[in-house]
Amino acid sequence: MRTHQLLVALAVLGAPALGSAADAPALKKDDKIVFLGDSITQGGVGPKGYVTVIKNTLAEKHKDLGIQIIGAGISGNKVPDLQKRLEKDVLAKKPTLVVIYIGINDVWHGESDPARGTSKEKFETGLKEVIGKIKDAGARVVLCTPTVIGEKKIGTNKLDAKLDEYADISRKVAKDTGSQLCDLRKAFADHLAKNNEKDADKGVLTTDRVHLNEAGNKLVADTILATIAK
Repeated sequence: MRTHQLLVALAVLGAPALGSAADAPALKKDDKIVFLGDSITQGGVGPKGYVTVIKNTLAEKHKDLGIQIIGAGISGNKVPDLQKRLEKDVLAKKPTLVVIYIGINDVWHGESDPARGTSKEKFETGLKEVIGKIKDAGARVVLCTPTVIGEKKIGTNKLDAKLDEYADISRKVAKDTGSQLCDLRKAFADHLAKNNEKDADKGVLTTDRVHLNEAGNKLVADTILATIAK
């Protein structure tokens, strides 16, 4: 029901449902893009990872621009971890664009012990602080919603309700901060609805219910590219 209501609202507003470059400035010469996140982004710099797919695509499509791609993913990271390492791992590199893909550990780590997760309030204020500092440094931001912890029909995985809440926070933060939204959670939900006929818990887009397989990396790369690249 939540996803249906979101789609209806987006249709009424005329807003892109997943990710669109319609409201993004064109990529320019010597752009430097940092991908900030957790182990999903850390794995994204592998040979078939989403960061590498984006890097190769932009190098081919915009070979004259000399766009630089930097992966800044660290396993286990939550929003408070991004806050602590923002200066060293992002701002010091002087990016022109930062793509933030975070939220899985903020939800997942709090499943058995809330103290290990990130409260909704700290998730929202932390994202706003990170984005504010990036924008103050002169870079634009694309904020991704968290994706999945389990690939069964959305609404039936154990942590779906909480993931939906945190995805809604990311959508709100993107709007409040004037950042672009890349709705990866919706992209995953749409893909799984069409391509997970056996209602498998993993294997369609992930290797272990969270981390991306080749198809998952491609979906993330395609959705982010549709957001950032004209």
